[in-house]
Amino acid sequence: MIQQQSTRIAAMEALASLMEKDPRIIIIFADSVKVFRATELVNKYPQRCFDVGIAEQNAVTVAAGMASSGLIPFVATYAGFLTMRACEQIRTFIAYPKLPVILLGANGGIAGGEREGVTHQFIEDLGITRMLPSMAVVSPADAFETHQAVLKSVQQQGPVYIRIGSGRDPVFFEQPYPFEWGKARVILEQDPEEAVIFTTGGYLLHRCKQVVEKLNNEGIRISLVNIHTLKPLDTETIGRFLHRAKAAVTVEDHTIIGGLGSAIAEAAADLFPVPLIRLGLQDTFAESGESESLLDAYGMGVSDIYEAIKRVIRKKGQLGR
Repeated sequence: MIQQQSTRIAAMEALASLMEKDPRIIIIFADSVKVFRATELVNKYPQRCFDVGIAEQNAVTVAAGMASSGLIPFVATYAGFLTMRACEQIRTFIAYPKLPVILLGANGGIAGGEREGVTHQFIEDLGITRMLPSMAVVSPADAFETHQAVLKSVQQQGPVYIRIGSGRDPVFFEQPYPFEWGKARVILEQDPEEAVIFTTGGYLLHRCKQVVEKLNNEGIRISLVNIHTLKPLDTETIGRFLHRAKAAVTVEDHTIIGGLGSAIAEAAADLFPVPLIRLGLQDTFAESGESESLLDAYGMGVSDIYEAIKRVIRKKGQLGR
């Protein structure tokens, strides 16, 4: 059974460490203290923690005002309500002036809404934030990467969006590694390989690794790369794998429009066009259900990833590459 560790708690632990060292750091919630298991943090720093209630637009504009006054605000609430309801405020008052506001969006992906359904399954957040000029976008794989992303976010000197999970998040990185902002993490490299998988997210990383190991045992050499930073994108690493493998599959808990699949497709168009299959939500909403069952139902199962690799290799062969 896969070990689980909450990315929400990991984010708050990292934030507590930052607040202890830097009095400029504050946090704004939108009726989301309990969502982030942050009661202890609020009690420890009552003068630096604010809850504006169910008013995401206000949370963002308050953060913008504080940032323009020299503070470093975090805004923590549900991913969809933050990126959709407050999108105009994020765009105009944070991204445009390039203010150092860090946005933490919980319940990213279909796995986040297994109890509440489509209203709390946020499959558009990465696409929305990725298209905003000056906005950095990070989708950590697990609690370790979440902790590291929060720590490093304050060094970016500009707006950041960090996707946070459901609170029941699988552990992938059991041992720490030197997390680098904007740098992809190579999980398994075959040189040469017949295809490469680009993915992010704990459940999907586990599934992709399982598929890669199965294919490699069959004599089909596949590399696996974890893309935790969607913007700025590590085009150097991505280009190296595309040029060598000449075929790729992306797997993401997000609509295939605007997220990781789109980012890799754009990079491939600029760097080295290759056959590419994008797995994720295919321009559809999901339904309520258990996290792993939902991933299976919407084309992100182990068998789906396995067949996608086989298909993309056939496409490469048809092109004579």
